[in-house]
Amino acid sequence: MTKPSLPELLHAAVTAVGGTERPGQVTMAEAVADAIDDSSHLLVQAGTGTGKSLGYLVPALAHGERVVVATATLALQRQLVERDLPRTVDALHPLLRRRPEFAMLKGRSNYLCLHRLHEGVPQDEEEGLFDQFEAAAPTSKLGKDLLRLRDWSDETETGDRDDLTPGVSDRAWAQVSVSSRECVGATKCAYGAECFAEMARERAKLAEVVVTNHALLAIDAIEGAPVLPQHEVLIVDEAHELVSRVTGVATGELTPGQVNRAVRRAAKLVNEKAADQLQTAAEGFERLMELALPGRLEEIPEDLGYALMALRDAARTVISALGSTRDKSVQDEDAVRKQALASVETVHDVAERITNGSEWDVVWYERHDRFGASLRVAPMNVSGLLREKLFADRSVVLTSATLKLGGDFNGVGASLGLAPEGTEGEDLPQWKGVDVGSPFDYPKQGILYVAKHLSRPARDGDRGDMLDELTELIRAAGGRTLGLFSSMRAAQLAAEELRTRIPEYPILLQGEETLGELIKNFAADPKTCLFGTLSLWQGVDVPGPSCQLVVMDKIPFPRPDDPLMSARQKAVEDNGGNGFMAVAATHAALLMAQGAGRLVRASGDRGVVAVLDQRLATARYGSYLKASLPEFWYTTDRNQVRRSLAAIDEAARKTEEA
Repeated sequence: MTKPSLPELLHAAVTAVGGTERPGQVTMAEAVADAIDDSSHLLVQAGTGTGKSLGYLVPALAHGERVVVATATLALQRQLVERDLPRTVDALHPLLRRRPEFAMLKGRSNYLCLHRLHEGVPQDEEEGLFDQFEAAAPTSKLGKDLLRLRDWSDETETGDRDDLTPGVSDRAWAQVSVSSRECVGATKCAYGAECFAEMARERAKLAEVVVTNHALLAIDAIEGAPVLPQHEVLIVDEAHELVSRVTGVATGELTPGQVNRAVRRAAKLVNEKAADQLQTAAEGFERLMELALPGRLEEIPEDLGYALMALRDAARTVISALGSTRDKSVQDEDAVRKQALASVETVHDVAERITNGSEWDVVWYERHDRFGASLRVAPMNVSGLLREKLFADRSVVLTSATLKLGGDFNGVGASLGLAPEGTEGEDLPQWKGVDVGSPFDYPKQGILYVAKHLSRPARDGDRGDMLDELTELIRAAGGRTLGLFSSMRAAQLAAEELRTRIPEYPILLQGEETLGELIKNFAADPKTCLFGTLSLWQGVDVPGPSCQLVVMDKIPFPRPDDPLMSARQKAVEDNGGNGFMAVAATHAALLMAQGAGRLVRASGDRGVVAVLDQRLATARYGSYLKASLPEFWYTTDRNQVRRSLAAIDEAARKTEEA
């Protein structure tokens, strides 16, 4: 039998999911197939509506080698495993003459731990474990959540937290889950044969396609202990998020509460001398954390350095003692010991990393009203790590609707450790970038409006003229507005003010409800507006008349006092580069591209992206930022925009009435 062609396979898959074949999807599938065949690397920008998941799944399944697909969001993971993969496998089976297996794999803490559920939770104050079901009042929120989890444990086949609907609080889940460091191990655990996390790993070993998340991909790359099965192809979807997710995994944190918790967990399991040493070091660290001032620590103050060395040395002593002493009076000693060891090892590792003082790390102090003081350490950048760990020994495809910033892929490529496209070099991964476009007609469907007449925004300054402009735009649009703000404080101030000015248009505010509820209510009532910050720039998918105006209060540059961003910017400048463009402008361009992408989600959508920051029209970097956005029709004419919004609103109302 003749081997089926890629167009045949793609047509079968698209038909199976009830979609429509699009030129960009075909171009993408061909580019992915070529990259896999050549064992090369590919960056693909595929606009909203391209159908990019089939654009990479079909060539990957056709090739027949194991592929790992890593995504940033739960929504896309579920779509792949519950919708796209089952239908695609069914559609391709008659043509491929095989039925590829697929599986989902997440970090251990995402799965219900039967040991925790049945044996109890190690506690800090006393020896052994306690029964969390007895400890929680049955009528409390925690008690009800725990009872639901116990009932669910008898029904679930996966033990995956995301399969539990409705969900439970983080506090409840923490009672029935463990991290990889806390796990006693399948061979030592009485429930090892039934372990949900181990079963997920076994399914992944047998699968041709493994769907995972960016965090687990980062752990697999950074920690050197493989958690993903061997694979020949890696596909990173939502790839614009990868650098921040990898940075998050590579960031360490120390807080007084965390250190004191480690002391309590270890105290009953080690000799008195080791316990006292750690207790004394913890007290010294806590005293200094009460005195420190927020900000980056380019050099560790001498007294803090001594406190961290004392903490590191005491933690090392306790780790040795935990390995050599046993106490059979402690109930389920292995579980209690493992949790204590995990806590103390984390303290040791972070304290040691900070005291070692790598030039590639950034250390800073933070103080939050709610969470208190913390000391954090993060890599200056992760590009070298990604170049070394991600692109070796496999073909890598990275895709997103926003990878091409300022007109090319080199900015995103540099953040991933890639040299400019086409650069030759023995140790440089070879790659190419492909923009397959979008099925949407952006110049006809959307307007990019820059409010050039507004005063230049000052940090935390009063922006009365911006609020006036926002009020008029919302009135012209008849509500239907997604407000994307550069800070939560700005979103709150705008919501408070506009609720007074235009009470006929309900204003929803991020944080007042769960994100899911907010988006659901926003989509349900066209007169409603939704205001918020970071997660709304990337997490809202509301096609149709409820979102016809997307407003950005100002260009979302990182805060000047952001320790990590400012350190990265300075490092670029020290090497002769343009730190502002490489770091701050790239960060803003990526967020603006994501934010602008909230407007047109379907072929019938019409509307305006309004940027209430004159710098997009007047500053030299404005052209770079505009080149990163969809190709909307561009204007600075406020009257023209209001007329357009009113016309779009009228057309939407006529459709709704009909």
